[in-house]
Amino acid sequence: MENYEYPNGRYGINVSKLEDLMMERGGRPVRSIILTSWRSGSTFLGDVVNAHPANFYHYEPLLDYGIVQIREPPLADESLTRIVSLLNCEYKELDRYLNYGKTHPWVFNHNTHLWRQCQAHKRICWDPRFVAKFCRLFPFQSMKLVRLRLRAAEKLLAEENLGVRLVLLIRDPRGILQSRKHREWCPAKPDCSDPALVCADMVSDFTAAIEFSKKYPRSFRVVRYEDLSVDPYKHVKELYNFYGLNFHANVKRFLDTHTKNDVGGVSSTFRNSKVAPFHWRADLDFEEVRMIQRVCATAMRLWGYVMALNSTHQKDFDPITNYQL
Repeated sequence: MENYEYPNGRYGINVSKLEDLMMERGGRPVRSIILTSWRSGSTFLGDVVNAHPANFYHYEPLLDYGIVQIREPPLADESLTRIVSLLNCEYKELDRYLNYGKTHPWVFNHNTHLWRQCQAHKRICWDPRFVAKFCRLFPFQSMKLVRLRLRAAEKLLAEENLGVRLVLLIRDPRGILQSRKHREWCPAKPDCSDPALVCADMVSDFTAAIEFSKKYPRSFRVVRYEDLSVDPYKHVKELYNFYGLNFHANVKRFLDTHTKNDVGGVSSTFRNSKVAPFHWRADLDFEEVRMIQRVCATAMRLWGYVMALNSTHQKDFDPITNYQL
């Protein structure tokens, strides 16, 4: 937190000293959430937020639910109870979550500070008493969710004492489905691989987004993955302002090193960000594109995605246009 500029009322956050942000000292941390679905750029955006060195990252807290979209009760209520507990650093009722983390390291290894302790002290890493106390030291708490739909997440915005700021991350369904094709866990699961379900969720998210942007103008906003990728510095600065975080030198360093070149495999967050969202134009044949477009016409129109007209057009057109909530 060295050289951190406290908001002092900016961004609607009345914080002037570290104690104001630490649960351990009776303060309330800055709580930021990215809500999206699989292969929409959330690992990259989550890592951007986690690049701030004072952040505690709750990565995919619903991983153990499997490849499902949670749209309504009872799963929605159950998952929200867990999410609120995590945001409050309360782990005593989270045995299922912690036990899953023991055999699935990616539950914790994106949380750089916690994972360092796990490497050094394996036994205490999944002890709810330790994790709770450790979590309460951090002034920033971030989370990314790919299994919960926006309508079901309203409780997180409505609970004023949480002070959550939530970003809905949207991506072109053609890009999403092209990226999911390369995942062995996706094709057999309708919530992941069926274009009609994917796009029905996008339409539902659009309706909820209109409502939430009126109801929660300070704590809700939408980012399209393509806009973020084409101009990452501008959009990340805006996002940090929205969350009430200052643009730390580490964040700039992350963008400098992660947005220029493609390095690593399919889950890598090192990529040429201006090209990454548009791979589908070359990777999908037009027949696949046409099938997606047929069931996704409404979702694409609402979110500002342009139809490909034929295989030649598909290769070199600009698939994004403006949209308005």
